Amino acid sequence: MGDGRALQSGTSHNLGQNFAKAFNIEFVDQNNEMQHCWTTSWGLSSRFIGAIIMVHGDDNGLIMPPRLAPYQTVIVPIYKNDDEKSKVLAALERINKALIAAGVRTKVDLRDHLTPGFKFNDWELRGVPVRMEIGPRDVDQNVVVLARRDLPGKPGKQVVSQDELVPTLQTLLETIQAALLARATKFRDDNMHEAKNYAEFKEMVAKGFVRAWWAGSDADEQQVKAETKASHRCYPLEQPGGKGICFYTGQPATQMAIFARAY
Repeated sequence: MGDGRALQSGTSHNLGQNFAKAFNIEFVDQNNEMQHCWTTSWGLSSRFIGAIIMVHGDDNGLIMPPRLAPYQTVIVPIYKNDDEKSKVLAALERINKALIAAGVRTKVDLRDHLTPGFKFNDWELRGVPVRMEIGPRDVDQNVVVLARRDLPGKPGKQVVSQDELVPTLQTLLETIQAALLARATKFRDDNMHEAKNYAEFKEMVAKGFVRAWWAGSDADEQQVKAETKASHRCYPLEQPGGKGICFYTGQPATQMAIFARAY
């Protein structure tokens, strides 16, 4: 997460026979004898909503990855009088139909009692990946203005021809998706430290994640957690091979583990 802590991505537990005995779930084994089942628990939960907020959000609110966002693009019309409104909404309706036909999830903000500036801030808070602005001058010039949520200010804005809007927006959404992944991956890697001994571990785990050789017991793991508030999160699939020295016990180890403080 953005504060250097870890979050369990989903449930993956060996429940043993406890629930099977409680609910009398049995099967006939290879010896034709009745046995209580061994059960597991697998699945994701609403914690993933929190993960999205903590990984991608900033001080201005949410930043939703385009593939997950309920609305990928919010369209904000800008006008000052009824004549401008009619012109803008006519163009907006045509643009919106084209985007929907192309599979883009859109939201048109027609709230007349709010200013465009309020709408910009409101949708920024909600994390919509792209904001589209269209006013009477844009209609005359056959363009729209696109603003990326993940890239605030002028660097994230571009003027796009209405004729090229659909492919440009589709490409932009994929660009944002890739950029968010790259930024989150870089943050993770920049905050991944490698400890050779317990003194280094205690210093590093206060700052982020620690990757280290591990050959400790369950009791050792509990002691590490009691002293540092960090727990064994996983054995990464990418292992260096060979052997190392466990940072805690000093014993030979064949796997590296990742430790972190967690929620």
